[in-house]
Amino acid sequence: MKRALDLTLTLPAVLLLAPVLVVVALLVRLKLGSPVLFRQRRPGLGGRPFEMIKFRTMTGRRGSDGSLLPDADRLNPFGRFLRSSSLDELPELWNVLRGDMSLVGPRPLLMEYLPLYDAAQARRHEVRPGLTGWAQINGRNTLSWDEKFAADVWYVDNRSLWLDIKVLVLTVAAVLGRHGISAAGEATMPPFRGSGR
Repeated sequence: MKRALDLTLTLPAVLLLAPVLVVVALLVRLKLGSPVLFRQRRPGLGGRPFEMIKFRTMTGRRGSDGSLLPDADRLNPFGRFLRSSSLDELPELWNVLRGDMSLVGPRPLLMEYLPLYDAAQARRHEVRPGLTGWAQINGRNTLSWDEKFAADVWYVDNRSLWLDIKVLVLTVAAVLGRHGISAAGEATMPPFRGSGR
C-alpha cells in the first residue's frame, strides 16, 4: 500500500510541477551556476547506497587555496530561498518514482554516518528514506541529533498508511510556515559525530 500511495501521488505531482521544475532549474543555472542538480550517494533501505538528486543550493566559491568555502559562505540568498521553500527537494520525486525513496520516511543522511549509529539509530534504515518524515514535521533541523533519530525510529515502529497521509498534510503546513530550516548558527545542521559527542 505504501508503494502504491507513493506512485499514486508522485506521478501526477511530477506532471503538475513540471513547469515549476523547469523554472527553478533555469534560475539555479543563472544564479548558482552548473551543474543544476546536486547528486550524492546516500544510504537507503538496509543502508544500501543510491544516488539522491536535488537542486543545487550553493555556489562553487573557493578560497585562495582552491578549497571550497564553508557551506554558510556558499549559501547565497537564492540558495536560502530554495531551502526554506523546500523547492530544492523537488527532484527527489524522481528518486521516489525509481523506488530509492518513499514520500514519507526518515530523511536520507550521509554515507559517512553509517558506522557512527548505535543499534537503535540504525533502525532508521528498516524503511525507505523519505522526501519528508516525522522528524521534519516535528522540528526539522532545530531538533538535536538524538531527537531526530528518536523521531525516525518512532516512525519505523508506528508507520501506517494513515500516518503517512498525516505527515504529508502536516508537511505542507511546515513548508508554508518555513519552520525549522536551520539549526542555530548553522547552514542546516551540525555534522553528526556519533552518540554522546
